[in-house]
Amino acid sequence: MGMVSFISTVPSLVSLIPSPSGAAPKCFSHHSSTINCKIEAELDHEDRLSRRHVLHCFGATIGMDLIARSSSLSEVASAADLIQRRQRSEFQSKIKGTLATALKGNPELIPSLLTLALNDAITYDKATKSGGPNGSIRFSSEISRPENKNLAAALNFLEEAKKEIDSYSKGGPISYADLIHFGAQIAVKSTFLSSAIRKCGGNEEKGTLLYSAYGSSGQWGLFDKQFGRLDAEQPDPEGRVPQWDKSSVLEMKNKFSAIGFGPRQLAVMSAFLGPDQPATEALLASDPEVLPWIQKYQRSRETVSQTDYEVDLITTMTKLSSLGQQINYEAYSYPVQKVDFSKLKL
Repeated sequence: MGMVSFISTVPSLVSLIPSPSGAAPKCFSHHSSTINCKIEAELDHEDRLSRRHVLHCFGATIGMDLIARSSSLSEVASAADLIQRRQRSEFQSKIKGTLATALKGNPELIPSLLTLALNDAITYDKATKSGGPNGSIRFSSEISRPENKNLAAALNFLEEAKKEIDSYSKGGPISYADLIHFGAQIAVKSTFLSSAIRKCGGNEEKGTLLYSAYGSSGQWGLFDKQFGRLDAEQPDPEGRVPQWDKSSVLEMKNKFSAIGFGPRQLAVMSAFLGPDQPATEALLASDPEVLPWIQKYQRSRETVSQTDYEVDLITTMTKLSSLGQQINYEAYSYPVQKVDFSKLKL
């Protein structure tokens, strides 16, 4: 009886062996990445192993090895991905906490933070794929433009928060693009919470409970995933942002249309267009296309949950804050320090 055995976890070159007559291969698993192949036959000087049988066993050996290696790599990649997600989630939570705490002492900046985010993002140009929510508004030559008047205080507020955020970041400094749009998110959440507290007669505890139970906090998932925006290296071109307080409704509609938004999005973002939301909505209501949406959101804000208003605003903010951006989903992650088990005293 003759036997040829292939035991391999690393593919190697094997010389081809001549063919037997009537020998059938038997293949069985040695372990997860090892294959034993036996070919049994009564061999005489004329009986030889066939090339096909040898290649069959050799191919099976390589295939099982690749499957084992692929599975191992997938497990490592999945573990690394989970670690990165946890790191980014923890960092994002700390950012929100820092911004929320800082904003409590500066509630007058809420309208400016909203307009700052809008003006940073609405520079997006679909034709050239340039501009957008890239933090370019931080440059002195852009923040000083007429359309950005009165926004410097909001930018200074975020720059102070950035110092604290960068001090505890383990994965590098936060981009201005992320900072500006998470600042707007915290400002919007603050207005949602304030509305709930008002509906509870000013009782903060009851208002917080109302917002937690009926509010839109669970609708921010996609917005939060857009974490890793890249900063522009120079100001965006001039002439892309209207002066909202001097614009007609038609000019506003045209600008929103240029970035893929319509009357609905214009109406829901009325608080972003200036510090006096009621006055802005009165102007927008003069347009027959915008009027139904203004009325819809005003009615929604009178309800307990404000569902229509809050959900539509979050959806619009999510789209606005990612226009033209290629998100780096590994941003702010960092290498995990390996434990030297040889130094442990067990």
